[in-house]
Amino acid sequence: MKQTYCNPLDLGYRYQHMKEGSRVEGFREGADPTLVFFKEKYYLFVSMSAGFWYSDDLLHWEFHPDPGLLIYDYAPDVRQVGEYLYFCASRKGKNCPILRSKDPLHEPFEQVSAPFAFWDPDLFLDDDGRVYLYWGCSNTTPIWGVEMDPKTMTPIGEKKELIFGQEESLGYERPGDNGVVDREASVVYQALKQHYNPATGKLEFPPEMQHIPGMSTDDLAAMFFAVGKPYIEGAYMTKHNGTYYLQYACPGTQYNTYADGVYTSDSPLGPFTLQTSNPFSAVPGGFMTGAGHGSTISDRYGNYWHAATMRISVNHDFERRVGLFPAGFDRDGVMFCNQNFADYPHHIPAGPFDAAKWQPEWMLLSYRKPVTASSTAAGSNPALAVNETCRDWWSAGSAAPGQWLCVDLEKEQDIRAIQVNLADEGVVVDFPADSYGDARKTRHIELQPQISRYTVETSLDGATWTARETVARECSNGYYEYPEGIRARYVRVTGGELPYGQTLRISGLRVFGNGDGDKPARARASAVRVSPLDGKVHWQHLEDAQGCNVRYGIAPDKLYHSWLVYGADEVNLSTLMAGQECYVCVDSFNENGITTGEIIKMEG
Repeated sequence: MKQTYCNPLDLGYRYQHMKEGSRVEGFREGADPTLVFFKEKYYLFVSMSAGFWYSDDLLHWEFHPDPGLLIYDYAPDVRQVGEYLYFCASRKGKNCPILRSKDPLHEPFEQVSAPFAFWDPDLFLDDDGRVYLYWGCSNTTPIWGVEMDPKTMTPIGEKKELIFGQEESLGYERPGDNGVVDREASVVYQALKQHYNPATGKLEFPPEMQHIPGMSTDDLAAMFFAVGKPYIEGAYMTKHNGTYYLQYACPGTQYNTYADGVYTSDSPLGPFTLQTSNPFSAVPGGFMTGAGHGSTISDRYGNYWHAATMRISVNHDFERRVGLFPAGFDRDGVMFCNQNFADYPHHIPAGPFDAAKWQPEWMLLSYRKPVTASSTAAGSNPALAVNETCRDWWSAGSAAPGQWLCVDLEKEQDIRAIQVNLADEGVVVDFPADSYGDARKTRHIELQPQISRYTVETSLDGATWTARETVARECSNGYYEYPEGIRARYVRVTGGELPYGQTLRISGLRVFGNGDGDKPARARASAVRVSPLDGKVHWQHLEDAQGCNVRYGIAPDKLYHSWLVYGADEVNLSTLMAGQECYVCVDSFNENGITTGEIIKMEG
């Protein structure tokens, strides 16, 4: 029985086929996860999945198809109210239905109301039986909140503005990889900058642009001047010890710094105060980055978990996956998420545990190890499968079944888990025009399971092989656990038939286990504030380290943020809050373990 998991979660992410003008792309997507514990079972609702997953233990997930459940409406939200599980999702230009079911696995969701149009909703039931709805997804408008009638699911009173962006003082809200804002990279900015008059500071549109159906010149101007501002979206409310923790996502799903921040209040509709420790959830470094737009719940044992969106964003900005992280509240009421080594194998205990002390179960054995392949496409390289980024990959030179990739661990190792991350590239499939189900008729969700077939083998000598896995399922991020251990030097993946006849492509052949050598030397770090929102952390070169995990936070006992760094001796922490003290600890690591660093105060 599996006892560990590894982010991104091993789910059957559905293919999305986009046709946006001349641009046609196919990619797998799973995002905006809402996790709920309902009637002794966990449910996981994920955007664009045409159904949902359920589990008894957060480890073993089964998919329940439900193609009639508003599958083209983004950001599905589910909450228990009484005996029902309530469901709603996002729409523009028309009222959003709110539905409910007493038994999602056996009874359909039935509509209760359709109160108004909203995007990124979150329904919240308070202890006193009152119900609230939060929503918002924009770089020009805030997160909103309103009380709802629990019987009719219609608003009571007026909506309230709750959270606005503050990118001038919150580093983690700055849009752009590593917090670097690049307006020139924006399609909107490129299209409209020719109409900008620097003398007046205004946009001056020609007559033909002043009568665009459904879009006023004021709308265009608002979009132009909002370029470089963060999207504030993905609200989720968690209540703990009488305090309301309103979480929100920013600055954009396509960035490595995609995160969830949190505000607190003693009232469900505020006023809200920014928590001193932010962002609450962020994974800016590692194999797969991003940890925004999620949900935070308590499990059957009282442990807290945060499910969030992780990004690939190569074939399309919305090429994404789902991550799961332990969360909690410290003795001062600070909400935190433990994302140290966020994409390594971790154990899920069958009982209470201390989320702050959670550590990876095994270390990475395959980083930058020698790799061979049956063939390699022009411009590709087998080494791209072991460089610890999901945003590039090795491609076989042929689409014929039987292509393989093999990593040499350079000596016999104690292998405990293998993760096989498949990549998509150049997927172009044509579907009938009436099968594009979103309002703009640009998206087709593949409802037919797209099966990936491959084998995983291990060997001590590279000549005699032992089959470990024969895979035939919907699977882009397969995770295979061997808790008793496998002694092997070589790990080989051989492709069979893949979705849409694709070539075997692997972004990460990740092998985990217990190294038998020495841990790396201790990092001697320095940290200097280089701007109100940025801090430079540097350490000496460590020959025996794969990298360093930089932990940081507002106090020596609150190092709740982390940035995983491979193959470098420094990092710019771009997620800082202006005026907030920062403490740093740099932990070096290799396949043999982690060497804890010294906690230092950032200078400047």
